[in-house]
Amino acid sequence: MGCTAAIVFTCFGASYGTAKSGVGISAMGVLKPDLVVKSIVPVIMAGIIGIYGLVVSVLVSSGLKQSLSLYTGFLQLGAGLSVGLAGLAAGFAIGIVGDAGVRGTAQQPRLFVGMILILIFAEVLGLYGLIVALLLNSASAEGVC
Repeated sequence: MGCTAAIVFTCFGASYGTAKSGVGISAMGVLKPDLVVKSIVPVIMAGIIGIYGLVVSVLVSSGLKQSLSLYTGFLQLGAGLSVGLAGLAAGFAIGIVGDAGVRGTAQQPRLFVGMILILIFAEVLGLYGLIVALLLNSASAEGVC
């Protein structure tokens, strides 16, 4: 369940962030096609969220065995949920900020730096979930409660 939660929720967040930012890039590209490549940053940052889930999912699945204690199972579930739900929240934030930021950058280019800063803070939310998941997963390998 931890593997599934990690990959599913982070991919939900990454796909929402990609889709929402992609809509903004498409709308902006009609008016200013020269800014499309510069505005692809939110899509890349949303994709990184999915990688966080993949990393935790692989780590949790490598610790699975036939007989597993309840303690280890719950820690692995907690690891998957922490990175998954943090990735979902980060993906939503990246999508909304990316959409509005890209559209705003088309009208006022000075907004680009502000958009990047806000996107970095949104990405850090997913990174917090990854750190907690790695700590939980390392604790699950230590033993039985």
